[in-house]
Amino acid sequence: MVDPEAEVAAAMSAAAVAFLSSLTAEQRENGQRPFPSDDERRRWFYTPTDHGGVALGDLRPAQQQLALRLVATGLSRAGYVAVSTIMGLENILDEIEGWSVHWGRERGRDPGKYWLRLFGDPADGHAWSWRFGGHHVSLNYTVVAGQVVSVTPCFFGADPASSPLPGAGSLRPLAAEEDLARDLVRTLDERQMADTLLTTVAPVDIAGANRPAVGPGDEPLPLKDVWRIRFEGPLAQIVESMQDQAERRAGLTAEARDAVTLSAAPKGIPAAQLGDSQRHLLRNVLDVYLHRIPDGLAEKYASRFRGERLDDVAFAWAGGVEPSDPHYYRIQGPRLLIEYVNTQRGANHVHSVWRDPEGDFGGRP
Repeated sequence: MVDPEAEVAAAMSAAAVAFLSSLTAEQRENGQRPFPSDDERRRWFYTPTDHGGVALGDLRPAQQQLALRLVATGLSRAGYVAVSTIMGLENILDEIEGWSVHWGRERGRDPGKYWLRLFGDPADGHAWSWRFGGHHVSLNYTVVAGQVVSVTPCFFGADPASSPLPGAGSLRPLAAEEDLARDLVRTLDERQMADTLLTTVAPVDIAGANRPAVGPGDEPLPLKDVWRIRFEGPLAQIVESMQDQAERRAGLTAEARDAVTLSAAPKGIPAAQLGDSQRHLLRNVLDVYLHRIPDGLAEKYASRFRGERLDDVAFAWAGGVEPSDPHYYRIQGPRLLIEYVNTQRGANHVHSVWRDPEGDFGGRP
């Protein structure tokens, strides 16, 4: 009998071996570390900082193709399309910002600045993992005994979230994450909304940020703390100014910040208090995140929340409910934390993440 999870793990291993075989000794030094190397393996980002590993822009075209082949093994077709589109948004963002952002390097918005790093040997049958990331993308997988045991943190972002296309169309790689959640919140009656709404002021980022582990008391981190480097001089002042402006525009208060702080008991309305059609909508939102990964893996995670198992999952919202309103939502339950925020750049800059508080990176060290 075919084991779909083992098939995905085997495809990952084959693609990883092919990629490593293409690297020079110098490239391999950056591209591969021992497993587990937890201090580095659990260090992840979603900002345009150095994510660690070998950058696509430093690889030959054939090597880039092998790197993307590995990336594709960890994603569904739709997930791969989303990631590829998000990477391409760097060119659009560069134009929007007047080709002026540099982040201390030659080009600040660069689709070549996505990094791949492996931990361990994918060919020896022992535990290994891999990470791919750059601006608004972070993929993290752990494989043990021929099975993919962890697919989180899984971060997708988009800036701009919506871009015009010729005619009347728009490019919105994360449209479903936004629209389906708004469909759900608009069905809530007054009592349900009172349980769901954390605050009328949406935060400027996700509460879990890029912490290696999430837990009670976590709140959004300042932008400067979600980078590998520490900013100094004029660049530090620019980053601090960006943070201050974002919080001012959002109208962020201490009360609003406290309202979105993570807690052990899920905030918001439990699915048990939703009607059948509302539960279906919540399930649809959840499936968008779970089906970023291959079907052979997604089914395992989807089965955790079928039927009455969905009762322990809660949905929370912050901000307004109109498409142009800054907004945030959270889906939290057993081994589940999903966060989505769209407040910056006039509510046209999305951060979204799927995490397993108990199983990120294969479990706590």
